[in-house]
Amino acid sequence: MHRQAEHGVIWRVIDTGPCCGRENMAIDEALFRCFDPAASRPVLRLYGWQPPALSLGRFQKAGDDLDLARCRADNLTVVRRITGGGAIWHADELTYSLVCTPSQIPPASSVKDSFRVLTSFLLGFYHALGLQADYAVDLAPAGSRLGQRTPLCFAGKESYDIMLQGRKIGGNAQRRSREIIFQHGSIPLLNRVGQGVQYLKIKPQGIEQATTCLVDEGITVACDHLKQILLQQFAGQLGAELQPGGLTKQEQALTEQLMTEKYHADCWNLEGEEP
Repeated sequence: MHRQAEHGVIWRVIDTGPCCGRENMAIDEALFRCFDPAASRPVLRLYGWQPPALSLGRFQKAGDDLDLARCRADNLTVVRRITGGGAIWHADELTYSLVCTPSQIPPASSVKDSFRVLTSFLLGFYHALGLQADYAVDLAPAGSRLGQRTPLCFAGKESYDIMLQGRKIGGNAQRRSREIIFQHGSIPLLNRVGQGVQYLKIKPQGIEQATTCLVDEGITVACDHLKQILLQQFAGQLGAELQPGGLTKQEQALTEQLMTEKYHADCWNLEGEEP
């Protein structure tokens, strides 16, 4: 039985601050794998990336899309996510991840519709900052195609990607297993897409003009204040009560194991093969 607060479901909130790419992905996977759909409280994690890193989608082949020689020459950390999609350059961003069951969030009519439910707090966040934010699907001309595969995540558009004045901001990805929903996504503070593009074999044209960030939109609020706005919107949009905390002993132990055995291994990060 999931414990509910008077006004909604109780969510654990974990702010791990900035971590290296390997630790970030290990923590996300540990939260996903330790979650018990019959007993666990849902989790919202906030974090950042230090130093910058590049993450690959679950089924992406590094050798197909990345200039690996340049990655090695620059000592760039390349990690693989447990979610799909294209490569993402992580620098100067506020990142979130969440783990829950369908019963712990407002009703969604389909898996695709759950993206709308679970990104509603982001839409509210941008609106609270005074920005005109819309879903890509609501702006797409009739007959246009969304969701086409691209080597770089920010070069494509999914239905519930968020657009500011026609430019994409951030991205979100989801994975489901055993009645568990895992989702993570990014809010770029500065537009660093151009830095990430240099590590691709084929560099998409005009990507910096097609994407945006908070500073480009005139938002220079301190990150701690942005987090407070984000949490307020999350609580309001999802009907949640938020309780700050940290990783459990089980989550911390699995994080450390995954860091050592998986996220330092090229077979996983570059080839997608479990070590």
